[in-house]
Amino acid sequence: MIPKDPVMLLSFVNLKLRDYYSSLDDMCDGLDVSKQEITEKLAQIDYHYDADRNQFC
Repeated sequence: MIPKDPVMLLSFVNLKLRDYYSSLDDMCDGLDVSKQEITEKLAQIDYHYDADRNQFC
């Protein structure tokens, strides 16, 4: 359901956060995905969740 490639995942997640969800927790619950899996995969390319901006940057 979610992209395996970290760069594609970054684009997918930030789009969902921007357009559909008010937080990472809401997105993970709504899509039934692992918050830990997403944060670890994006940390591999040095992107981290910023709750104030509601995006990975």
